[in-house]
Amino acid sequence: MVAYRKLIRTVIPVLAMMTAPAAFAADPVELNIQRFFGACDAEYGSNTDVSKSVGECGIITSLINKFNADNPDIHVSVATVEWPGYDQLNAQFASNDPPDIVTIHESALSDYQSKKLIMPLDDLLASQGIKPDTFTEAARQGATKDGKFYGLPIDSWTMLYHINMDLFKQAGLVNPDGTPILPKSPEELLAQAEQFKQKTGKPYFVQNLANETALYMRNLYTYLFQQNSDFFADPKHVKLDTPEAKRVVEMYRTIYAKGYTTKDMDYGASITAFLAGAGGVHLNGTWVIGDYNASAAKPGTALNKGGYAVYPYPQLFSGDHAQYADGHTWAVSVKDRTPEQTKAIARFLKFFVDNDFEWSRTGHLPAVQAVLTSDAFKALPHRDTVSAVATLGRPLPSQVQRQFPIQDIIGEEMSAAVSGQKDVDAALKDAEGRVNDLLGNL
Repeated sequence: MVAYRKLIRTVIPVLAMMTAPAAFAADPVELNIQRFFGACDAEYGSNTDVSKSVGECGIITSLINKFNADNPDIHVSVATVEWPGYDQLNAQFASNDPPDIVTIHESALSDYQSKKLIMPLDDLLASQGIKPDTFTEAARQGATKDGKFYGLPIDSWTMLYHINMDLFKQAGLVNPDGTPILPKSPEELLAQAEQFKQKTGKPYFVQNLANETALYMRNLYTYLFQQNSDFFADPKHVKLDTPEAKRVVEMYRTIYAKGYTTKDMDYGASITAFLAGAGGVHLNGTWVIGDYNASAAKPGTALNKGGYAVYPYPQLFSGDHAQYADGHTWAVSVKDRTPEQTKAIARFLKFFVDNDFEWSRTGHLPAVQAVLTSDAFKALPHRDTVSAVATLGRPLPSQVQRQFPIQDIIGEEMSAAVSGQKDVDAALKDAEGRVNDLLGNL
């Protein structure tokens, strides 16, 4: 009887452990992530098959879902913010409550790195076997500040000519091989825009010019680069009151005045208009290639009727073959965390390196060199035309801080000049003065 009681005392605890394992399982390591790229939980909130996702929001949502599913000992909670999210992030840093991991543009990294708000990632990446030469030259340059990685580069992006080929055919702007005829000078651009308007009755450009600053800035930087204008030779002093900048602004002012562009559209409206066939060329980024290609594959759509093509901005000036480019990164905040949380962050970063091909399906150029040169990436639609951005793309000098506030200043002044509300010379002089006041008070 005594032996029996001893047996019971031994067996019951063992059975309890076997039948209730959850009670003894360690809680997962918690990380919080903040990102832009939109919200699409209704469609992708539970999707873990990344191959079935489309577009920035669908792919980023599915990737994070998959990370959580593949790593049950880690749980990543996600907060989605309106693009670009920096006002909210600044407030979080000010209140000492930043997210663990956050999406930051390469152009904005210096703002946070210079204030020691984000941590260098070299040791974390090395712990996962990730070396600097894992990344493309463009990605390394964009994510490196003072010789260290301050963001995990996940792509390189730029603005592109998204083209409705049906309207280009109607306008007689197609080569014998079926490719679009793109202009080679400002004069050719204006002549083609006039021809397009006469033949189709529609504007050559679809642009989001309402409540917008980024598009103006990106257009200006691209065509300053193409004129070899070293407008940020001093990272704390910009030169915009120049003949080179005046040529660019006057070109866009003529486009506006002659009705070669849509006018009173915000970003969402411009996408809707282009997909409905409202104009020939939508000036938009790499990130919409996947969505536009999907639309072109659907019978009955405007892009399906005659085809969709996409190219880098045309070379309009005789200087460097270049255009403005930026990139997205994952940055990690400086704050107290456990060793387990730090290791979990390293695994999250490694996951995005390993899945860079999936992210490149958005249309962004991959940050990982092996993906850029892979047959799988080259087989994606339109990569034969946009891959040139890997060599054409050029950011501002990495030492230039406050690039997003600078964008707003330039956009405001260019908008006033392009729409005719302000003299071009006055707008450029005011833009230069306002930017330099900002940089002079860092």
